[in-house]
Amino acid sequence: MLRFAVVGMDHGHTLDHVKGLLAAGAEFAGYCPQTSVPALLETFRKTYPDAPQVDRDAIFADQSIDIICIAAIPRDRAGLAIRAMKAGKDVMTDKPGVTTFAQLEEVRRTVAETGRIFSICFSERHCVRSAVKAGKLIKEGAIGTVIQTLGMGPHRLQLPTRPDWFFDPHQYGGIIVDIASHQVDQFLFYTGSTDAEVAASSVGNFGMPGRPNFQDFGEVLLRSDKASGYVRVDWFTPEALPTWGDGRLTILGTEGYIELRKYIDIAGRPGKDHLFLVNGKEMTHIDCSSEKLDYFDAFAADVRDRTETAMPQAHVYEVCRLSLEAQSKAARLGHR
Repeated sequence: MLRFAVVGMDHGHTLDHVKGLLAAGAEFAGYCPQTSVPALLETFRKTYPDAPQVDRDAIFADQSIDIICIAAIPRDRAGLAIRAMKAGKDVMTDKPGVTTFAQLEEVRRTVAETGRIFSICFSERHCVRSAVKAGKLIKEGAIGTVIQTLGMGPHRLQLPTRPDWFFDPHQYGGIIVDIASHQVDQFLFYTGSTDAEVAASSVGNFGMPGRPNFQDFGEVLLRSDKASGYVRVDWFTPEALPTWGDGRLTILGTEGYIELRKYIDIAGRPGKDHLFLVNGKEMTHIDCSSEKLDYFDAFAADVRDRTETAMPQAHVYEVCRLSLEAQSKAARLGHR
């Protein structure tokens, strides 16, 4: 049986990693309690009362642990991943997996030297059932050839709950690296693109003049030899919305389109994971709430079999590269 542990507990996505790997049949060996978000540690204690709290060095030294899950402060994730891989372990990290080009190159070298897996769990695709269903429909040819994606990732600021690093782009990587990497991943995946270019990008601070370094808006225009994509991310989810963000994705094909309302259908159907499909034969709504999430099973199989079925390593690198490039070349909007 595969065994995994958590090192770096600074974002709630780490709970998705644990839940997914447990469902895939892996054993939870424990977690390092070091965190900048005390409430998250308390959630871990309540959710997994039998999981031991283990010193970080002991986790890396434990040869029985196969996988390290990382959701540390973003600037620290690559370093922890590199240490884990050099210790003979495969890595599942939260996005962003890297925050600088130098980190990306060091991760590449470490993977090449060790043969370990560096996987980023892009939760807005891997942990969203409607996104999984969309991938299957596209593979079946439901909308023809995909030629464009329009991805929006709004988030609620929840200011009182945020640690200091949340406002420092050197620590979280900037809004494009931190959030829009989700939509970059989706663009490459749904269009079948192995690489792309950043045609334009911008970031802005429109709502927090008192924190001039913070970025609450970002946008990216992507192009590949197959398709184009537009991304908008922000921290402007209104308080009246009963979830953290109205995440949407529209996928345009030559024979139809798919729209995902991932987390809420405002003033419409209850629940989440709504998929709307329109093509030459039908116009329908699909409830995807029972769709299986297959990333974690595939990742576990990759660890056992040394394969790349969950996500090609080259795809991970390209998402990181494009996100870093879009962030670094972004025009500045709003307060300066």
